[in-house]
Amino acid sequence: MEEFRCTPSAIKKAAEAVLKGGVVVYPTDTVYGIGCDPYNEKAILRVIKIKAREEKPLPVLCSSIEEASKLVKFPPKAVSLAQKFWPGPLTIVSKIIDKRLPRILSVGTGKLGVRVPDHECALALIKLAGGKLVGTSANKSGLKSPTSAEEVKKVLPSVYDILLDGGNTPLKAESTVIEIVDDKIKVLREKAISKRALGL
Repeated sequence: MEEFRCTPSAIKKAAEAVLKGGVVVYPTDTVYGIGCDPYNEKAILRVIKIKAREEKPLPVLCSSIEEASKLVKFPPKAVSLAQKFWPGPLTIVSKIIDKRLPRILSVGTGKLGVRVPDHECALALIKLAGGKLVGTSANKSGLKSPTSAEEVKKVLPSVYDILLDGGNTPLKAESTVIEIVDDKIKVLREKAISKRALGL
């Protein structure tokens, strides 16, 4: 494992690692994430093994609404919420339309959570890595999500390839997760954004 501050050269190195099938840990606006190329099944299996995660879908962080809408169906309500809260701590779960995504990513549910993070380092990394990056919390499944590089090192074995240290995450809370099916909204996890703020 190599550790770097979030400098342009380090971000470039991390993105290159992702494109070669590597696994990287990086800061976001919410908590630190661990991720890989969402099209690389072998890399996704590594992330699942590192997290000791049971069968649960993995979200994907995107560089823009346009990139996210290539992966999942974006009904009108999803578009308006994304325009209002992205970049930011809202994960939108919807039906997968990109059939190239490995089944393991969605655990066969046919649905995927996507979001655009409000964090300079994360966005730069995602853009250089092709516009999409697996973005699940960098912890063992069930443990508290880390909000600093120091916390990552305490809660996660260093069997990933690169850790980008961007200091403390600004929000120190996980994203709120909503699911949109047939333009109906269901809140799956209320965290950084309240139901009230979402207008629900």
